[in-house]
Amino acid sequence: MTSAHETAHGTAREDARHGALDLAPAPGAAPVPRMVLAQTGYELRTLLRNGEQLLLTLIIPVVLLTLFGTTSLLDLGPGPRVDFLTPGILALAVMSTAFTGQAIGTGFERRYGVLKRLGATPLPRSGLIAAKTLTVVAVEVLQAAVICSVAAAMGWRPHGDPLSVLALVLLGTAAFSGFGLLMAGTLRAEATLAAANLVYILLLAVGGVVFPLDDLPAGIRDALRLLPISALAEGLRDVLRDGAALPGGPLLILAVWTAAGLALAARFFRWE
Repeated sequence: MTSAHETAHGTAREDARHGALDLAPAPGAAPVPRMVLAQTGYELRTLLRNGEQLLLTLIIPVVLLTLFGTTSLLDLGPGPRVDFLTPGILALAVMSTAFTGQAIGTGFERRYGVLKRLGATPLPRSGLIAAKTLTVVAVEVLQAAVICSVAAAMGWRPHGDPLSVLALVLLGTAAFSGFGLLMAGTLRAEATLAAANLVYILLLAVGGVVFPLDDLPAGIRDALRLLPISALAEGLRDVLRDGAALPGGPLLILAVWTAAGLALAARFFRWE
């Protein structure tokens, strides 16, 4: 008769011979890239389910493009109206996602302790920032696809170097993200909501998005062109409408705003 001890050893040898799975628990965090992608998916689904965010990121830009592109409510200068409007609307889309939407969303996450809880998970804070950045980029790609499709249906034909457009958009995204995180990390959520929407409306009105700056007095015009939204809108206009190779002035202005915004956010952002 075979003993239980011999049977156990025989079973173990048989399992080893056939490559049986090791079912022993192996606790540990998932790789950081996988955690970042999972968090990015969560952030993206949350944003796209938020009606206010969709209003800011997609509906308002498309409405402004179609309204002012198909009517003569504003004098947009010589040339097709859509050629002036589309670069400005793309700049507005970047601001709405990287600044306004991110400031409001992060501000309420901070208020309700979501950031504090995420800080206690295996996902590092750098991973959380990376996930938020990837979310912003993904939404901007969606915005650009929708806005460019509507503009193309209205007769828009872009010009210029795509790499110049990419450089402008990336710098604009970084600049607006820095100041959005600065606002979300220093103000209360309600104050962030009010301030972010107020800044959105003001920059829409005076940033050269749908209203040309050329008709303003020289001093005011030159001051407004130093704003990040103005630099982004005019830079995109120089490339996409006029075919400029690399608009150095707008790129320099955006680089200064980017350095200032990210430095201030890193210094003053509070996670709870």
